[in-house]
Amino acid sequence: MIENNKVMEIHQSAVILLLVLASSFTAYGQPDDIKPRYQKFLNQHLGPRVSEHDCGKEISKRGITASGTANGCKDVNTFIQANKNDIKVVCGRGGTPQGRNLFKSNQPFPVVTCKLQSGQRQPNCQYRGKKSTRYIVLGCDREWPVHYEEGIING
Repeated sequence: MIENNKVMEIHQSAVILLLVLASSFTAYGQPDDIKPRYQKFLNQHLGPRVSEHDCGKEISKRGITASGTANGCKDVNTFIQANKNDIKVVCGRGGTPQGRNLFKSNQPFPVVTCKLQSGQRQPNCQYRGKKSTRYIVLGCDREWPVHYEEGIING
């Protein structure tokens, strides 16, 4: 009976240790200082289902404005038509370093580029979207995308 209790104690300790380790890996996955920058990147550029006809609606709904303004129209915004995991790998094995923490995707991505046609302030920003396939260049911090630098036409 004593032997069974010892085995149970060891088993419970092992389960607790595994739970502690698992939770630390989850917390370790993304540094706290990157989270807001990564979330902003996703808000501005993740668009697996955004079409070229959705530009004005998506930019307005997501509250995307010109840098440094509360409601100024952004001149250009690009939505990457892929899931966040496919985009994230560009900052690692799926991308080629370009210097200054920039990585160019090894594979082209479908994107929708929204260009301002008229308006200076939200909600009067009018956009025209164009769909294309491009190699994307991302600014990365510790393998997390935090900035969309540019798209390079596939060709």
